[in-house]
Amino acid sequence: MIKKLLLVFVVAVVAGVSVMGYYLWKGPDLSSYGHLVEPAISTMPPQRMIVVEVRGDPDHVASEAYEMLYDLYYSVGGVDYWPLPAPRARWPISPDLPRAEWVGIYGIPVPDSVAELPEYVHIPGMTVSLTTWDYGEVAELLYIGPYEEETPSIERLRNFAAEKGYAFAGPHEEEYLKGPGMIFRGNPEEYVTILRYVIKPMTEPPDGGTTSDPAGSTESEGSEGTVVP
Repeated sequence: MIKKLLLVFVVAVVAGVSVMGYYLWKGPDLSSYGHLVEPAISTMPPQRMIVVEVRGDPDHVASEAYEMLYDLYYSVGGVDYWPLPAPRARWPISPDLPRAEWVGIYGIPVPDSVAELPEYVHIPGMTVSLTTWDYGEVAELLYIGPYEEETPSIERLRNFAAEKGYAFAGPHEEEYLKGPGMIFRGNPEEYVTILRYVIKPMTEPPDGGTTSDPAGSTESEGSEGTVVP
């Protein structure tokens, strides 16, 4: 009897892992993102985030950042273990800089009820915080493909926002529906990313000039617990 129960338990675990692995490999259901095939403007509420900030080439430092994020996420009480929320990243420095100088602000959503970080082992060069990312109006576009080829889509989104009379109120942001941080990285041609900018209407002073910088500001605001613009 014990052997039979043990066998049933093992089979159930294997089946569960197989199903989870299949859905992670398959990727998200894109039917709910159909409205983002073309650039779109919408409104997003503020989001509580666990955040890891690190400087360096994403090809070298992103994996450590995501490992820290998920370790912290699983140590927080009251979060959903399945399905996992899609990780996000903000990039407050010009992509024209050498990749070794890039600053990546990686984050994962958590419930508003999370009031403090669990204990963790500090890693030199990595800043960890619990904060809230503010949104409001955003411009978004769904991108499918490798990150090295997303620049034309980013420019398309930026031009769309400017043509609609908006300036950028924060850095470039990406939400990774399928890609880094996932168990199965898969084919880069099938990576699924939401490109995003927080935006605000352009305003014109009396001389007819524009007071809002359409290129967006990357200066941080000095609010408590905030590590992003």
